Amino acid sequence: MSQESAEKRSLAGQVAVVTGSTQGIGGGIALKLGEAGARILVQGRDSQRAGGEKIVEAIEAAGSQALLVTGDLRDESHCRRVVRDALSRFGRVDILVNNAGVSHRGSIEDTSTELWDEIFAVNVRAPFLLCQEAVRHMKDRQSGCIVNIGSGNGYCGLKRLLPYSASKGALMTFTKNLANYLTQYRIRVNQINPGWTLTEGERHLLAVIEGKGENWVEDAVKTRPFGRMLLPADIANAVLFFATNELISGAVLDYEQLPFGAPSDMGILGATER
Repeated sequence: MSQESAEKRSLAGQVAVVTGSTQGIGGGIALKLGEAGARILVQGRDSQRAGGEKIVEAIEAAGSQALLVTGDLRDESHCRRVVRDALSRFGRVDILVNNAGVSHRGSIEDTSTELWDEIFAVNVRAPFLLCQEAVRHMKDRQSGCIVNIGSGNGYCGLKRLLPYSASKGALMTFTKNLANYLTQYRIRVNQINPGWTLTEGERHLLAVIEGKGENWVEDAVKTRPFGRMLLPADIANAVLFFATNELISGAVLDYEQLPFGAPSDMGILGATER
């Protein structure tokens, strides 16, 4: 590794936990933080182990260390084990990125109690548990960075995204309140609300499940404010910014959102399972 590339690894020596990082936005975040020098705990569902192994290989190929932990974030014991495994393997946790999320569709008329509880368990309760476990370590060191990945749908959301939108709104309030409390320990907490992001899951969702066909991206681009869809790397760059800036806490970054109330021809606006 050249001296120049080593100098760019601004997170050298740090450890990052990234949930939902076996693919999509989370995978991009894990790769970016690994390229910046952080050792990474990659987390995902058991069914996504193969994708997680590829992310780990890519991080290690870039010169950093990585550990894959799989399980169900609806399970409290798994949430706590994620942080504890990072501490056991790497000895510290400097950065926690709560990226994992589910976005099953539902309106006020057809959302079951079970669906509501599942979405809140992954999108809100899991970040709470992970933060609680990480803060126990971070406060002793008087240092830490937490980044929650929300959605522009947290402000209102589309008609069929009631439980998802409510969960992301709750996450924003959680972020603000947590940031206010954790200033005493010099732990920073911020949130990123991505707009419509082109991930593997989004391609499949629109092309197959919603029947838009393989060329839906061409139509989607026409609705974007900057002439293209966001990519996982864009969100990853924003996470890296928050991870390396020591003076910002309690911020919510709305990344490439249409003006409130503006129509979307495709009608999704970034509400994918990451």
